[in-house]
Amino acid sequence: MRYRNLFEDRVNALKASGEYRVFRQIDRVCGEYPQCYLDGNYDERAVIWCSNDYLNMSQHPSVLEAMALAVSSHGAGAGGSRNIGGSHSYYIDLERSLADWHDKEAALIFPTGFSSNDATLQCLLRLLDNCQVFSDASNHASIINGIRSSRATRHIFAHNDVNDLARKLEAAPVDVPKIIVFESVYSMDGDIAPIQEIVTLAKRHNALTYLDEVHAVGMYGPRGAGIAAELGIDHQIDIIQGTMAKAVGVIGGYIAGSLPLVDAVRSYCTGFIFTTALPPAVVAACCASIEHLKKSEKERHSLLAKSWILRRRLNEARIPVMSCSDTHILPISIGNAIKCTQAANYLADNHNIYIQPINSPTVAQGTERFRINITPCHTETHIGELIEALEDTFHKFEIPFLQPRQEYKSSISTA
Repeated sequence: MRYRNLFEDRVNALKASGEYRVFRQIDRVCGEYPQCYLDGNYDERAVIWCSNDYLNMSQHPSVLEAMALAVSSHGAGAGGSRNIGGSHSYYIDLERSLADWHDKEAALIFPTGFSSNDATLQCLLRLLDNCQVFSDASNHASIINGIRSSRATRHIFAHNDVNDLARKLEAAPVDVPKIIVFESVYSMDGDIAPIQEIVTLAKRHNALTYLDEVHAVGMYGPRGAGIAAELGIDHQIDIIQGTMAKAVGVIGGYIAGSLPLVDAVRSYCTGFIFTTALPPAVVAACCASIEHLKKSEKERHSLLAKSWILRRRLNEARIPVMSCSDTHILPISIGNAIKCTQAANYLADNHNIYIQPINSPTVAQGTERFRINITPCHTETHIGELIEALEDTFHKFEIPFLQPRQEYKSSISTA
């Protein structure tokens, strides 16, 4: 009974602070994204504005067809880990496709993006004796968990601060292995890492580079291969990590790199060896989506064009998009956990708009926000309805608007 009370007290503390997470029932309507049914109300539709299904590929006909064919030919499950159940042909095709996408020698698939970061970093930091790891302060929880689970000496450098990284690298012993771990697009701020500068530092200090591209693959660069590919320096990155749960529209994570490195992870990584493999239908769907995105520019061009339209409309309405954002991720500043949760509920209940509140510990206290993502399937009508709903909600909960429009435009143009 004592333990029950302890857990209840912990949960009640989250509720009191406004940080308690509620999983609302969202039933998406296949073929009519971004529409959904909210909380089991099938008489009225709502519009999703916060999904990571950035390009709507989860509902693309070629993806659905590939998944259905694989189910009919291979059944529902994988039959165990790849070591036990074997590595079916869809896995071979997908890993070849991923290696080609990132211009690497090999790739390795994990069940999720979280596990690909967590398990790979644990493995690498144990394989490299006395390794020191240098991690951006805003890195994903999966990266943090993987690093903390090893005994490697870790250094946290200030977010996107190459000067701080340089100081920490210069203070490290010359002869020890080093890995710099960072992301291309940061998921909560929507900003982009100084990838070229970090690569230059890595070469100077003989460090491996580990780049998380999960919020960039599919949407940036030639064939959608990410920010590093857009900059033309993907070949200078030692390990690229990505996911198939966001722009690709399915699920799964992966790493891509040199054949010896990927083979070492495959051979030593407990988080890979002892986990059940993804079902054939999932892998087939991932492969179909990636092969489509390699050839088609339509989805990413539409996403980026609509992102800038939405950004402009939010600016005109003085809705505060955080100035750190340079990408399709539009963080809207709320600044209070309780108001953030209340405002999200109000949007859902009164405007049929679903936006998940982003509170601590996902972001620091005092920086609570909405994280808005438009997709190719959102329309001008959807945008107009969102703007009106946000204006109403900001007034209702006395959330600060931006200063007069011309001042905001000036600061943006200066940046």
